[in-house]
Amino acid sequence: MRILLSEGSGLTSRQVAGRLGALGHEVEILSSTQICLTRFTRHVRAVHLVPRFGRDPLGWLDAAARIAKERRAELLFPTQEQVTVLSARRKRLGVATLVPPFASLKRVQDKISAFRALQAIGAPQPGTIVVASADDLAQVKKFPAFVKRPVSTASSGVVHVKGPDELAAAARGLGLATHELIVQTQADGPLAMVQAVADRGRLIAHHACLRVREGVGGGASLKESVVLPEIPSLLGKLVAALDWHGGLSMDVIVTADGPVVIDVNPRLVEPANALAAGVDLVAAMLDLRGNVPASVRPVGRAGVRTHQTLIALLGAAEQQEKRRAVLREGLDAMFSRGAYAGSNEELTPLGGDLVAAIPVVAALSATFVSPALWKKFYAGAVGPYAVTPEAWRDIVAAADAEISPFP
Repeated sequence: MRILLSEGSGLTSRQVAGRLGALGHEVEILSSTQICLTRFTRHVRAVHLVPRFGRDPLGWLDAAARIAKERRAELLFPTQEQVTVLSARRKRLGVATLVPPFASLKRVQDKISAFRALQAIGAPQPGTIVVASADDLAQVKKFPAFVKRPVSTASSGVVHVKGPDELAAAARGLGLATHELIVQTQADGPLAMVQAVADRGRLIAHHACLRVREGVGGGASLKESVVLPEIPSLLGKLVAALDWHGGLSMDVIVTADGPVVIDVNPRLVEPANALAAGVDLVAAMLDLRGNVPASVRPVGRAGVRTHQTLIALLGAAEQQEKRRAVLREGLDAMFSRGAYAGSNEELTPLGGDLVAAIPVVAALSATFVSPALWKKFYAGAVGPYAVTPEAWRDIVAAADAEISPFP
């Protein structure tokens, strides 16, 4: 099957491309730049230039539909935030895709809406306050806390604050004067990343892994699969309440009292650790194409470690700003030693795919010369697919026009 991925820059795109190629599919990608992470693998056969999604989501959609038709793609697989516009205008797309109903997506794309959707099913969350003005900030009594913009991607639009003065400054910086913000008390414990696939409101696959080591931008350079007993029930309630179809991911903090949900993403996120643990989330997504109910997949194994050398390198440059630290972290990850002992590469595996080494070599060379260059790599990865508040407004307006009874 010829499958077109919605983005070429993100970590999820790279992992999905590798798995689809291994399953024997022809993989092509959409990208706003010729140089993107996902093109550096033998599994990708072509890169198609499209408008930058965050600046022009509807222009991106028009280009995606045209390319899908020209390339006779059988499936447009959403790997990043393009799921939003694909859901909003799926009836006009002209190619199969795997997205939830837009009414469902709206309930979790916005962090404030997601908080309320989780609250409605009784999901555990940190202490949370929605603030609409500077006066509302007085309601925040517990610190540290996180101030979050309603629409943001990859930890952008999130500020950690330790007291009232920092809270007020962060709220101003995040635009409290123009829109609501959400403030959440910091929960203590390790971060777990939870992925799920649902078939029309029915949970068919799920996985969870701990962030053992933090990489660039708060991402996980080292993960370990884990079984959290509370998660299947929580996911089942959420996808049923939303009538969800497609991929769904959550970030949770595993506290002493159990996991609490701090974020929801309306798409699949980094499925490689799940695959290593025995849960093929990409294949589960492909099972959603037909009208026959998809089979439920068994739970994966706990204790399986995977890592992302590229994220480890950039994380060392960001956090320690020393060339020696960058080199040490890179060598530890590449040779699975130190903290990475017993772990396998999930982002850029080299077995039979030597071109996958190019991004790692480029990042190591650049950050060894100047650790500050991590910013160039990170901005180039997140920027092309991030949903801006302006883009989200355009997408909502387009969805409203789709269902309007007036011409």
